[in-house]
Amino acid sequence: MAAVGRLLLLRLSVLTALTARAAAEDHVPVLVWSTGGALWSSQPPPPNAGHILSAEQLSSYLSPALREGPKNVVLFVQDKLSVDDFTAYGGAYGNKQDNAFPNIQSAVEGSPWSLVLPAVDWRAAGSLAGVLQAQTGVSPLYVDQETLGELRLNASLPSLLVVRLPFTSSAILMPPKEALAGNDQVIGQVLSDLKSNGIPFLAIYSASRPSRIMREVSDSVLNTGRHLLATEPEPLPPPLSVNQTGGVGPCILLWVGKFLVSDGDTTVDLANLTIGKTASVNTAQSSCSNSSVSLVLSYGNVDHHNNLKITFNMTNRLYPVSAKHWFTLDTVEISTARARAGFNVSHIYAPALYSYHCRFVLTSNQASPAFIPLTPDNKWAITLQDFQVQGFGVKELRFSYASDCAGFFTPAIWMGLLTSLLLIAILSYGLHMIINLKTMDRFDDPKGPTISVPQTE
Repeated sequence: MAAVGRLLLLRLSVLTALTARAAAEDHVPVLVWSTGGALWSSQPPPPNAGHILSAEQLSSYLSPALREGPKNVVLFVQDKLSVDDFTAYGGAYGNKQDNAFPNIQSAVEGSPWSLVLPAVDWRAAGSLAGVLQAQTGVSPLYVDQETLGELRLNASLPSLLVVRLPFTSSAILMPPKEALAGNDQVIGQVLSDLKSNGIPFLAIYSASRPSRIMREVSDSVLNTGRHLLATEPEPLPPPLSVNQTGGVGPCILLWVGKFLVSDGDTTVDLANLTIGKTASVNTAQSSCSNSSVSLVLSYGNVDHHNNLKITFNMTNRLYPVSAKHWFTLDTVEISTARARAGFNVSHIYAPALYSYHCRFVLTSNQASPAFIPLTPDNKWAITLQDFQVQGFGVKELRFSYASDCAGFFTPAIWMGLLTSLLLIAILSYGLHMIINLKTMDRFDDPKGPTISVPQTE
């Protein structure tokens, strides 16, 4: 069965092409291999391409392996992983020297039995430790590369080791390929330590959440033709983040392409002061809780505005109709040393686990979404371009799936639909006319004598 390991990267890349890219945000791959005997009495059939395995289906695949395989189980948990990672960084297109998974590939190739599940529901994969604990009856032991060498495992006694790999999503500090290669080295070292003790084990490699491969990274891997020697665009700076009290992690994320604030006389763009290397905004007065968030942006003296401060107030509520928590941006406040203005916010909401994104958000009494002045004499105006915010459910320095303000039937979509319907109607009418053509053969007899018409003056 070593051929299964040799075809690992090829299978993953083919299944990537057959699986819709939009579904990549909903599933993660799961790799299973063993150094002991057979895991299954017969090789289980591979899942259908494009099908996402549920928790029950994943358990049906793992139950025979846990029952018949080695008693020692090692679970490698990564923060984010997708099949696209193997395609982009696994040397699937012949660049073996650029393979970021050499240890995983060699481990699967050397395993007598292995299983590749390219699409497993990320919620089921994220709870693998609990599933393994329920099926093995052993509490998980969370270890790292250093503490693993101090363990003394017994081949006859069951054990469940959970190895949490370093984060790969901090692409700001380290490129994704280098982060994946580093985790592969950690896996290789752990497997080497276990093999040196002569203990058979069952290894599982998966992740808690799916990753998102940037399009420019995939294009650079797949593009083998000629290309212009142009300079690569600068990577986008990270979003503005506000850390929780105690430094556990970020609790608010904000991104704006343009941040225009006007008092009726002058307009200033606060984007460079909010996002990027030149950012000087102070967020010390911001606060976070499970039910409400207050994002306070203090800019100091900007242009002729002294002590400019902008506050975004968000709340998180449970709506019985949907039985889900949704967050809303309720009000926005602007204050300076001499003036103060407030705005109600319309139609800026998203599920609590999502972020919110909109191309444009303006100050208006009619548009939606919009900032609506609280008083008629309010001359202040706010214009946000490429606005994205998340105040709840922030896990790391990256936005969750975005709920966009753009509706499904935009003017461009309506124009395309109407144009397509018009062309289809013209085509249908033309085909109908062609099909119903009738030849004038009523008085023509091909077997009779030729009709001759004498011509006389």
